[in-house]
Amino acid sequence: MRAVIGLGNPGVKYSETKHNAGFMLLDRIAAQEGLSFRNDFRGKVVEMRNKDERIFFLKPITYMNLSGLAVGELISYYKINTQNILVVHDDMDLPLGRIRLRAKGSAGGHNGLKSIISELGSQDFWRLKIGVGRPKTEFDVVNHVLSTFPKEEKAVLDGTLDRAQRAVGLWIEGRGDEAMNLFNQEKQSL
Repeated sequence: MRAVIGLGNPGVKYSETKHNAGFMLLDRIAAQEGLSFRNDFRGKVVEMRNKDERIFFLKPITYMNLSGLAVGELISYYKINTQNILVVHDDMDLPLGRIRLRAKGSAGGHNGLKSIISELGSQDFWRLKIGVGRPKTEFDVVNHVLSTFPKEEKAVLDGTLDRAQRAVGLWIEGRGDEAMNLFNQEKQSL
């Protein structure tokens, strides 16, 4: 079994914000696969199969800072190994247009990851970072991640989510190292 966790905040108010890049990707995957999320595990969850393997997609609705509560419930219930978890989240240290897949690592200041690490007691899970860039000098971090993508960035975001979706597909097939080599150096230009 595997689990793909998309991080974000619930509600229409946050749906198009940079912090919801993980939700956006899972919504895109579900729509393409014809899947509908149901309420469970303190989140929205859907299951699909890849050959004989069960794949769960989870969007925690606990708000970003408590994402670990939903992840912990799903992982505990299905006894999913932490190395079979992929967390998709926004990353300010990557410019818009970049994605980066990692097999493990620290929270890097991301409160959603901090919550998951705390709940699981491990940093040993995959993460797919979607670049949203740093805030302009007049914005602080919170305002930046809770702002929507400007019109001129939406085409870049769309292409970025396409590449992120392909990376998730390779990871689901057990080809995470290949996905890292393929996508970690690519950049979509503005």
